[in-house]
Amino acid sequence: MNGVEDELMRALHDDHAAALWSYALHLTSGDRARAEDVVQETLLRAWRHPRVLDQSQGSARAWLFTVARRIAIDGWRSAAARSEVTTDAPPELAEPDGTERAVQGWLVAEALGDLSPRHREVLMLCYFHGLSVADAALRLGVAEGTVKSRTHYALRALRLIMEEKGVTP
Repeated sequence: MNGVEDELMRALHDDHAAALWSYALHLTSGDRARAEDVVQETLLRAWRHPRVLDQSQGSARAWLFTVARRIAIDGWRSAAARSEVTTDAPPELAEPDGTERAVQGWLVAEALGDLSPRHREVLMLCYFHGLSVADAALRLGVAEGTVKSRTHYALRALRLIMEEKGVTP
């Protein structure tokens, strides 16, 4: 800055600083931090345009107050656009609607229909009815090792059928 601009900035501080601070506090409802930001931005704009502080072109204080008011309004608008919400309780968790589970159930039921009867039967007993290997073996009239091997191959076949349908684990 040259000497004239320095002199204008000193005059600005001496003549208008207290009034600008009070006005900024009023604009921000007493929020000192926001008022400081408003004053700082207002003074920065005055520093960038020192000719407006020349009293011969009108009231410097009116220009400063107008700029401060516009800065405060811009701050309110940006805060309103963010629409910040504070609460003591965490937000509710979204409840699943069950659609995904229903679709998966439908796909598994369709894939089970594509299995051989023996494989489908062992999976139904062990996985859907919750029978142990020993109980399934008694019900089917086969050895426990047979139930285990049928279960192994049935699951492998089911996985391949699901992959063919485009379902991946």
